[in-house]
Amino acid sequence: MAGFNTAVTGLKAASTDLDVTGNNIANASTVGFKSSRTEFGDIYATAVVGAGSSNVAGSGVTVTDIAQDFQAGTIEFTNNNLDLAINGSGFFQLDDGQGGVTYTRAGSFELDKDGFIVSKSGKYLQGYGLDEQGNRLPIGNLAVTQKESPPKATESIDLSFNIDSRLDETKLLPNYNKDEPGSFTYSTTVRTFDSLGNEHTIKFNFVEQRPVNEIRTTTFDSDPTSFDISDVNVALTDFDASGNLDSTVLSDLQTADPRILLVTYNTTDHELNVTFKSDSTQYGDLIVDNIVGGAAITATSTDERPSNEVHTFSFEANGAGAFDASGNLISDVNFELGGVSFSFATGTPKSTIGEQLAAQQSLIIDRNPDVASVLFDSTSGEVSVTYKADVGNVANDLLQFSDDATNSIFVDGGAADEPTSVVNGDNSYQGYYRAYAYLNGETQLELGKPNDPGESATLSDDGPILLRFNPTNGLLNEINGDAVVAGAAVPKVTIYGADPADPNTNITLDLENSTQFASASIVKASTQDGYTKGDLIGVTFGETGEMIASFSNGQNANLGVVAIATFENQSGLTPSGDTEWSATLTSGNAILNPPGTGLNGTLRSAALEQSNVDLSAELVSLIEAQRNFQANSKTLETLNNVTQAILQI
Repeated sequence: MAGFNTAVTGLKAASTDLDVTGNNIANASTVGFKSSRTEFGDIYATAVVGAGSSNVAGSGVTVTDIAQDFQAGTIEFTNNNLDLAINGSGFFQLDDGQGGVTYTRAGSFELDKDGFIVSKSGKYLQGYGLDEQGNRLPIGNLAVTQKESPPKATESIDLSFNIDSRLDETKLLPNYNKDEPGSFTYSTTVRTFDSLGNEHTIKFNFVEQRPVNEIRTTTFDSDPTSFDISDVNVALTDFDASGNLDSTVLSDLQTADPRILLVTYNTTDHELNVTFKSDSTQYGDLIVDNIVGGAAITATSTDERPSNEVHTFSFEANGAGAFDASGNLISDVNFELGGVSFSFATGTPKSTIGEQLAAQQSLIIDRNPDVASVLFDSTSGEVSVTYKADVGNVANDLLQFSDDATNSIFVDGGAADEPTSVVNGDNSYQGYYRAYAYLNGETQLELGKPNDPGESATLSDDGPILLRFNPTNGLLNEINGDAVVAGAAVPKVTIYGADPADPNTNITLDLENSTQFASASIVKASTQDGYTKGDLIGVTFGETGEMIASFSNGQNANLGVVAIATFENQSGLTPSGDTEWSATLTSGNAILNPPGTGLNGTLRSAALEQSNVDLSAELVSLIEAQRNFQANSKTLETLNNVTQAILQI
């Protein structure tokens, strides 16, 4: 009877189902395990084409496949950075070193004695190595090849700060001294490293420009006919009787040399005086050459000259002096100065005029906020009006000095609002700071603009350099003569000699986002790219597979990228033990890519994928398999009883 064979196939199928279910239950806690299910098919046999009919009993059951369920298991986090889990599709590729390649989802890895990352079975995790430029190399064994991080000299400093604009630069000591805090406005220190890993500091001192001008004096042995200043020819005839340079020539000179504010010549002392704007510390020495008709015998430089505008007014009577030999007025005089009226009778001495002006000085200043002082010279009989330094150069008629036209005494011979002499003001000092740098607080470093392409690698301008902030908005708008343009790269500063171990090391200083606002002076950001030597303290992995080594000096190094394998038909993989699979013709060849690319899952470090076995479902399957086995046993028993009955006929 064929029923015996049918029952036997049922028993075998049920037994296989029990084996598969039992294997699933046994691996419910196996990391990376994928459960299987038993798939069955019925058996029909026909010996001849067209023989039989549809009323043919089947021949039993067969196990058509033990299919793997590659559904992801739960990811649980651990304390080991070498525990890896794939969040998504893909497999880790392993190499046993003998040419055998397998694939797994079990990411319990560790370092062997040679620094290779291996599985618990000793197989090497595969990935991409990296060259010095960070380009991926061919697939190979991933290893921690860098056990220490060599030191790196500081080559770049990013420093941004705010200097309180409310600080009064006039209170600074006139002579700068790096060890005297009262001689600089603000100071901050940045840590750096040399090429051997030794730690150093660079101290930056910022000195706000005081309201002073620098005057360069060139003395000749006799009056020259002409000479050149910054390649602009100036003739002695270009100076008026008071020694002031013709405005047209001065304009040409200022175009050629923007630092120049005023040029005068004294024929008595044969002296050429060039007054610079108060930011002139950014420039080198003045060049006076091509002298015709005389020779320069001395050249001196002085500073601490006032940058205030000064207007001087004198009294005249019909082109002559307004005072007699005793210093008394020769006639009544009535005038108004800055909105304040004065009246003096004939015979009033100069001292009385001075006293009256002094008594009304506060009122004049109150009505004219730009005025700093009003003084009367009792010797010359002149009134000097000095303006505040921060107003710079003002119009000559800004402060009205008007006389009574019915009087015989006139101011400046009747030119009521024109001063007798003018000293131009200069407020170009506003917002300017000299920046000094010191290695370890002692050795002054040379600062300058980086060399242009093709320029010889020589030192640029010696320190200090000049910074300028816009007085109207507090933003940095000039660095060492280069304009800071909104939206463009901020000009960099080069620091020379800050690496005692390697004199060829230069540091690039970036001062972007530095400001001069009316708030406390603070460092807003300070970073540098140098570091000392470091030892390996751990390895971590990024989501996209980067294997990152961490060192005790705070540096990280990317040592490689984990490779993730995918297959056209992962169901075609065949189990090879140790929770690993091997590729087959059915699965196709592995397609390797980094995690997170294409359909590849991302990588989770310090995490493991647990088994995807559902114990509840497996226990139900176990009951079903047991029932099937019992039912097929009953079929066999029934057939046996039928056979016995036949034998007894």
